[in-house]
Amino acid sequence: MKKFIHDFTVLSNTRLNQKYFVLELHASAPLPRIEPGQFAAVLVPNPAEVFLRRPFSIHDVDFTKNTIKLFIKIVGKGTEALSQIQTGETLNLIYPLGKGFQIPRQSKILVVGGGCGIAPLLFLVHALHSKGIGCDILLGGHSADDLIIFEQFAKYGSIHLMTEDGSAGEKGLVTQHPLLGNSIIEFHTIFACGPTPMLKAISDLAARHYIECQVSLENTMACGIGACLCCVVKTTSGNRCVCTEGPVFDTKELAGWHQPMVKCDL
Repeated sequence: MKKFIHDFTVLSNTRLNQKYFVLELHASAPLPRIEPGQFAAVLVPNPAEVFLRRPFSIHDVDFTKNTIKLFIKIVGKGTEALSQIQTGETLNLIYPLGKGFQIPRQSKILVVGGGCGIAPLLFLVHALHSKGIGCDILLGGHSADDLIIFEQFAKYGSIHLMTEDGSAGEKGLVTQHPLLGNSIIEFHTIFACGPTPMLKAISDLAARHYIECQVSLENTMACGIGACLCCVVKTTSGNRCVCTEGPVFDTKELAGWHQPMVKCDL
């Protein structure tokens, strides 16, 4: 898929809490095709302080208004600088990067997000809804502060919440939710993004029940175009760059994530 380098105007910078904010950006030209799960590499203001672009999942897209949203967690100098950007300023993006989710025809889908792993999933459930595909949405975090935007997800499917401290939804880990227990057999496909241990646990559960599973990996990236090799992941066909051949992978491709299983109909 062709990549673009465009300047975007900041329409809004919405601070959600101490940890998260959302940038809404407007392109002067019509947006190209963007798949849920793809990301953008953002040039941070004051490059003397932050030299490398920062990769962020594309949180949502409005093709009629030529706008995209980025859901960002403040973790260092780059994200702190972006949290201070003002309406009307300009940001330069390379996009759309990577490979997104492959949406199946089946209508029973489970979408699972953990922590800031919810970032690419709003665009995904939006796209599923626009295609008439129903889904259950399971979101988890340490506390309610990590689920500050769950109402936006609720517009596109049945929402379920888990927090480790019990401040929102049920108390516990995402992987302890009934949807990933006995109810998992109801689903044809699972899409997930979040911490690697969570993704591996979901992948294993999906494999045990012969359910298709796609995950968006959160490996550290520098260049975003496959040149630096710092985001390499082991797959069943060799090492692959998450930034170019991911970030979304079918879990059957990921080496060592679970033991291969052979289905027996006897």
